[in-house]
Order: sequence, then C-alpha cells, then structure tokens
Amino acid sequence: MIVSMTGFAAVAADLPGVSLSVELRSVNHRYLDLQLRVPDELRGLESALRERIAAELKRGKVECRIGLNRTTPGAAALAVDPARVEQLAAAARVREHAPGAAPLSVNEILRWPGVLAEPTVAPEELAARAHALLGQALRDLAGARAREGAKTAAMLDACCAAIEVQVARVAPRIPAVHAAFLDKLGARLREAGLDPDQDRLKQELALFATKIDVAEELSRLATHVAEVRRVLKAGGSAGKRLDFLMQELHREANTLGSKSVDAELSQASLELKVLIEQMREQVQNVE
Repeated sequence: MIVSMTGFAAVAADLPGVSLSVELRSVNHRYLDLQLRVPDELRGLESALRERIAAELKRGKVECRIGLNRTTPGAAALAVDPARVEQLAAAARVREHAPGAAPLSVNEILRWPGVLAEPTVAPEELAARAHALLGQALRDLAGARAREGAKTAAMLDACCAAIEVQVARVAPRIPAVHAAFLDKLGARLREAGLDPDQDRLKQELALFATKIDVAEELSRLATHVAEVRRVLKAGGSAGKRLDFLMQELHREANTLGSKSVDAELSQASLELKVLIEQMREQVQNVE
C-alpha cells in the first residue's frame, strides 16, 4: 500500500516528577527534511532519535517535538526523608548549650532543604521512556499516513478508470475519423482542380494520415494507466515513480489534443488533462 506524507501523532506519559510528550507532524516534501526539538535533559539522545526517525520515514517534511515538563507534586507524592530529619534532630541538640533558644516547628522542619524528597526519574529511565514514546508516536504516524495513503490510492484508481473510459470511448472512432477527414480533404483538392488520385498527392495524404494517427498515443495511455495500477498495488515509496508516470500521461494527452482533427477527440484530450492534473496533485503527497 502506498502511504501519504501527511500525518500527525502525539503521545505522552507521566513519570515521577515530570511529564514526557512526543509530537510528530509531517507534510509533503521532495526528500526527508527532519526538524527535531528536544529538551536539554535529552540533548544527548538527539543523534540516536534522529537516526531512528530517518530509518522509519523516507520522504516528507517532518517535525518532531519532545517536551519535558516538571509536574507539581501532590500530597500523595510528598515523601519525608527520615535520615534527613534525624540529622536535623541531632543538630537541634545545640539547645542544650542555649536553653533560651526556641525549638524548631514542624513547618520549619518541613521547609528545611532535603527533608521533603520530591519524586525524580533516573536519566537512564528517562532516555528509555523517550525512545519508547518515540516508537509509539512513529507507529501512530505510520497508521495515519497509511490511512491517508489508502484514500489517495482509491482516488488515483478512480481516475485511472475514468481515463480508460475516455480511451475506450474514442478508440473505435479513430478509423472513421481518419477516413472522413481524408474524404473531406480529397473533396477540397478536387474543388481546387487537383486530382487526389495522383501518386504525389497520394503520398502526401498518406503522410498526413500518419501525422494525425493517435492510435499510438491511446495505446501508451493504456500502458501508463496499467503501470500506475501496478505501482499502486506494489506500494512502498512510490511517489517519485508515480510523479514520472503523471508526466508521461500528460505528454500523451497533449499529443492527442495536438493531433486531433475531430471535436470529440479534442474534448477527450481535455477531459484526460483534467483527470491527470487531479492525479498529479494527489501524487505530490505520496511518499
């Protein structure tokens, strides 16, 4: 299945004392353009995170933001350090030498540095959770891009079917159109006093008939449409191949219009160009 270059994913996790989040955004681009923003605490992981994203995504302008926010500890998260309190109690025995000194209040003890231990997370665990969250975000992004790619593939397949309808509509008319045009040209030659049965004029008419023959263009259109369907079925990173096929389809439709000597052929050429332009716009977003 083909995948789109447009997608979004956001995941988050609460750790002791901090909240960790990963956000991925991607849009279409000619190649992989990665912008990575990480907090200072994870600056050492930047190279590894960048390599992991590049291994998963082939094309697109990708923005990855990793956020690390300190959370306000609740009452259940507060913990008293008994060892620190014992040290403070031992130091408070100085009152034996200063009987007039006031004892420490509970509020003063709790405000003493180190008595209340705030929850923290080890750097190794923080790095592991960052990698895990990035992996989850990449999977979510891949799912979003795959769903968008499925819609694009369905639209492209519908356009291929419409192109085949146009080709099937005009292909049977080609011999009759050529014969009618040559008869009309022969009548004009006779009106001008020329004999269209002369060998020289026959050669010129045969050459002109070759120039206005669009059977080859119709055949190439059918071939390119079949190739588009094959690429869609194969999936993978097919954006550049599909873009090339759009150029080839547009070239054949242009040639069909320039060779046309019939109003219906000209109309078919216009319809083909509209369909191919719709496909080209969608293909720009395929990885």
